[in-house]
Parts: sequence; C-alpha cells; structure tokens
Amino acid sequence: MELGDAIPAVTVKTANDAPLALGELAGPLVVYFYPKDDTSGCTREAQDFTALAGDFAQAGVRVIGISKDSPAKHRKFTEKHTLTVELVSDEEGGACEAFGVWGEKQLYGKTYMGIERATFLFGRDGTLAQSWRKVKVPGHAQAVLEAARAL
Repeated sequence: MELGDAIPAVTVKTANDAPLALGELAGPLVVYFYPKDDTSGCTREAQDFTALAGDFAQAGVRVIGISKDSPAKHRKFTEKHTLTVELVSDEEGGACEAFGVWGEKQLYGKTYMGIERATFLFGRDGTLAQSWRKVKVPGHAQAVLEAARAL
C-alpha cells in the first residue's frame, strides 16, 4: 500500500459471519492488522482502540481490526475483554495480501509466516493518507487518533 492508494476491494467477515466489502466503505477509516486474538500485544492494542472508540466516533472515523482468526474467535475475544472495537476475520488472507502485511517473521530464531502489525488511515476520499508499519503498541492508538483528527 502506497499513499494515495484506494481502499482495497477485498471482502472480510464480521464477527457475526457477515461479509464486509472493505472497498465499499467510505472514509475516513482506520484499518489495523494484528497477528492473533488474545495475545498480550494484540489484546492491549484492541483495548487501546476500544478506550478511544468514542473519540474516533466523534471524529467520524470508523476503526476496523483485522486478523486471520475466525469470527467465532473474535466474538470470544471481544466478550472476554469487553471490547467495542470492530474486529473482522481474514481467514483466507486476501486482505493481508492486498495490504501487504503477510510475510516472514522471526521469533526466538525461528522463521514463520504471519501478519505484520500495521495500521492504515484512509481519508474521506477513500485513499491512503497515512500508514504505520511494524507497529509498537504503546501510544499507537492515540497517535492514529491524532492523525485522523488532522485529516
């Protein structure tokens, strides 16, 4: 994804198993990718976006979190941590490929394929206004909110 690119025309599934066509959504929109439900960093990130949900809504910005976890796992994760951020499933990986976040990762000397923690902010015109790659969770949701307010 490069600045100025349109929201990719890919379909994901909501936590209720309904299809959601990302390319049909109007901006402003935040799409963040995270590796896995119910892990420490991913939980903290979802909690941070949830804590700022009212501020994003007031700014007119929709926030969507995407992982390859199933809709059922998203429902369980949401209920367990009382999350309000919208989580969607990309089990087949089409969104991960379109956004360029699927690739090799390393952990404890082992190489494996996984989702890069990344966030994309689309403006009112539906084009990419800003992106964050290899995200570090602390303070990230607040930084995204500030960028969204500046649109």
